Amino acid sequence: MTSIVLVHGAWGGSYGFRSLRPLLAAAGHDVFSPSLTGIGERSHLSGPHVDHDLHIQDVANTIFYEDLDDIVLLGFSYGGMVVTGLIDQLGDKIKHLVYLDAFVPTNGQSALDIVGTDTAARMTEAAVDGLVPPIPRELDTPEATAWSNARRAHQPLGTLSKPVTITTSLDDAPFTRTYIKASADGNEPRDSPFWNYADHARESDAWAYHEIATNHMVPMTRPQELAAIILDLASR
Repeated sequence: MTSIVLVHGAWGGSYGFRSLRPLLAAAGHDVFSPSLTGIGERSHLSGPHVDHDLHIQDVANTIFYEDLDDIVLLGFSYGGMVVTGLIDQLGDKIKHLVYLDAFVPTNGQSALDIVGTDTAARMTEAAVDGLVPPIPRELDTPEATAWSNARRAHQPLGTLSKPVTITTSLDDAPFTRTYIKASADGNEPRDSPFWNYADHARESDAWAYHEIATNHMVPMTRPQELAAIILDLASR
């Protein structure tokens, strides 16, 4: 049995893993998907005070209070910023780190740094009272898309502008690591940050690499394929 911790992305919540969690639990694993403060199920706690450090603490508290060790830790999309921020303080508890179509920041980078000047400016200008409106995402059916988009909450700008601190080179960290790329998102340019991270992982001996032929919303569109990869990692 392995403890699996799933960290969701920007504008989302733990509900995004609702189809994935039962598949992992059915194999006998303990599955945790903390909701980050200010979005998803905790959107009632939102405000300009919410930053990236608070999201790191959300996940760190789950790991501490549940007394988790030897973890498969997955960061989805913006969740990659959060799991990277956990490495210095909790790296000894990580068995395997998974980036699912996610940001892989270096020391001192924020999400706004990674997305580029134009996108960062648009997000900052769109923010109202320190909250960035959600980017709509498509799922496999109009009904699923409407259900998901109705639950996408405004993202506190501080979570995107606060940089990550990591003093260890991720490629040299003592745990193993995997990058999973959503390879069939027609709206994503081939030179996007996610593809750049995927290319690095595919070419590096320090990473395992997988692709899932769907759009960015992998946990909701292809939970079975994603579960198969995670279960394989958990069994090692």
